[in-house]
Amino acid sequence: MAEVVKDTNIQSSDEKQVVETVDNYSTETITSGPLSEEVKVFDKDFLIDRKEDKYQKQKEEYESTIKDIKTHDRVMGTVTSITDTEVLVDVGYKSEGVLFRDEFKENELPKVGDEIEVVIDILEDEQTGRMYVSKKKADFIRVWDRIKEIEANDEIVEGTIQRRIKGGFVVDVMGVKCFLPGSQVDVNPVRDFDAHVGKTYEFKIVNLSELRKNVVLSRKVILEEALKEKREELLEEIQVGDVLEGRVKNITDFGVFIDLGGLDGLLHITDLSWGRVNHPREVVDLGQDIKVKVIDYDTEKKQVSLGLKQLEPHPWEGVEQKYPVDSVVEGKVVNITNYGAFIELEKGVEGLIHISEISWTKHIKHPTEVFTLGDIVEAKVLSIDADERKISLGYKQLEPDPWEEAEEKYQPGTVHKGTVKKIIPKGAFVELEEGIEGFVYIDDMSWTMNVRHPKQVVKTGQEIDVKVLKFSKKERKISLGIKQLEENPWPEIEDTYVEGAVVEGEVAKITNNLVVFNLDYGMDGIVPKNQFPKELRDDTEEKLDIGEKMQLKVLEMNKSEKKLVLSRSQAASKQDTEIDKYLDEQEDTSDKIEIPNEVIDRVKDAENKRAAEKKKADKKKKEKKAEKAEAAEKEAKEDKSKKSEEQEKSEKADKKETKTKAKSKKKSKQKKSKKEEKAETETEEKTEEKDTGKEDSKAEKKQKKKKSAKKSKKSTSKKKKKANKKAEDKSDAEEQSKDDS
Repeated sequence: MAEVVKDTNIQSSDEKQVVETVDNYSTETITSGPLSEEVKVFDKDFLIDRKEDKYQKQKEEYESTIKDIKTHDRVMGTVTSITDTEVLVDVGYKSEGVLFRDEFKENELPKVGDEIEVVIDILEDEQTGRMYVSKKKADFIRVWDRIKEIEANDEIVEGTIQRRIKGGFVVDVMGVKCFLPGSQVDVNPVRDFDAHVGKTYEFKIVNLSELRKNVVLSRKVILEEALKEKREELLEEIQVGDVLEGRVKNITDFGVFIDLGGLDGLLHITDLSWGRVNHPREVVDLGQDIKVKVIDYDTEKKQVSLGLKQLEPHPWEGVEQKYPVDSVVEGKVVNITNYGAFIELEKGVEGLIHISEISWTKHIKHPTEVFTLGDIVEAKVLSIDADERKISLGYKQLEPDPWEEAEEKYQPGTVHKGTVKKIIPKGAFVELEEGIEGFVYIDDMSWTMNVRHPKQVVKTGQEIDVKVLKFSKKERKISLGIKQLEENPWPEIEDTYVEGAVVEGEVAKITNNLVVFNLDYGMDGIVPKNQFPKELRDDTEEKLDIGEKMQLKVLEMNKSEKKLVLSRSQAASKQDTEIDKYLDEQEDTSDKIEIPNEVIDRVKDAENKRAAEKKKADKKKKEKKAEKAEAAEKEAKEDKSKKSEEQEKSEKADKKETKTKAKSKKKSKQKKSKKEEKAETETEEKTEEKDTGKEDSKAEKKQKKKKSAKKSKKSTSKKKKKANKKAEDKSDAEEQSKDDS
């Protein structure tokens, strides 16, 4: 549908005439009364298309002036303005980029009009519609590209160690934070890591992670490459005997590793010093610069052995002139063993004080009794062997030998006083004077006593008399004896204690199987239980008293074991046989028999002893019976007292119950009426009569039981007494029959 657009004044609204169409429009004459006007009439679609084409053309012209920018692009921009918090940058986009001011240091802040490189961080913010850019990211990307290029070309980069972290350091390389492991700082072990902080070194990139943006550096690789060249040069020039300078690289228990500049050499602990070295740290420190001598070089293994002590002359040269024999020297105790103490006279020269050369008189078990490590002591030179590099020293030689005078004083056979200092199972050490001791063997303590341990004869600290048996100056020993103070009694003992002889002994000890008797000459004799009469075999401890004397017969004598076996029963029978023998030898000259008084005395003594023994046995039996009877009576009394106490308690309890019942009933009666009281009183009287009858019946029953129990006890006690009397009568009869026989 065509629209009419007025081109001039409108003539009339009633007249409308289409004249013609020119190009995309037509002209019409519009009349309205006397007025008329020509207008252009355009097509509506044509006008819309024409407008859109014009907008599109203008848009294309505008967009041609705007750069094609995307997020994360790195672009150049011009600073247009600077505020307190922002820097606006024109990067050729429809809006200016916002760069935060804190990305710059105060002295690095750009000026308006300066061109800077930025990264599009946010192209168009959803909330503000602004574009945000970053200079730091742009710098990082630029440096990162350079780092990747350095890593690809295996180039060296320079960086500054900023701070320590776990496992290594943080290194600043062109503004990028890189990691340097602690093991990659130096070719030598690092003792002080803080000493490297703040220093600038050259590094090689050994690892790069594009995803994590991590860079790992190494300084050790560069140093090793430089040392490798020096090492090859050193291997070509090194010779045994050369003196080189190096640095202590590592210290171990067995030696020190020296860095000679690309080549490591071993300085063994034995080559550190001519003196004694317990650990290499006593001589050198880690990182110390020292001079060493090449003492060996293996071309195949490329190993170098070094020496430090070889730089000085050997200390054993002229040692015989320095330390002549019999001279007194001073040194330091550097080592102590079981067999002696080593004395350092100077570095590399040591002498040994053997344990036997420590004291003239004392028994030294270990050198630590006299010396301690680090002591400064004097000693006497006894001998020198320069070839074997040995010096024998003496400590006791500083004082005169007390054994020189002792030989004249302690001649064999002389008697001296001494103090028991120590007791061992084999004998006892006796101090005769200060520094002089002798030894008493256990076999030399008693002629007759069977000594199982020296403590049976002597005690520590006891002062005793001893006899010198043997003196050895060479062995420094004196043999002493105690029994030798008296004559040997064994010739008399062998004559006295002949088998079959009757001797007198005193009871010393009673055991389960035998009795020990003290005899003359200090001898001990044993009587087995089966060698006693039958009446003494049982309860021997009760029938015999310590110190009691008896006649005994010798059955066996062992001189080597100092042992005598005796018999009591055979000794008694022997006395009877002697009397019978004497009677048989008498001639039948008359009806009367003359018995010597000696025999009569013996018989009387034997009869008296038998009677005394029998009386003792009877007394002991009676005492035992009395004790048993007393114990039984006590038990019976205790049982009676316990039962009576229980009965009294039960009776008291019953009485209390009846009283409480009566009181409660009386209280209830007072509350009730008089009629009820009368009725209740009648019933109560009846019940009380019944209860009293019951109580009386109970008491009667208890009394009957008591009487029956007493009767039974009396009957049992009578039976026991009868049985005991019968047993006693039997035993007395048996003993009487034995005595008669």
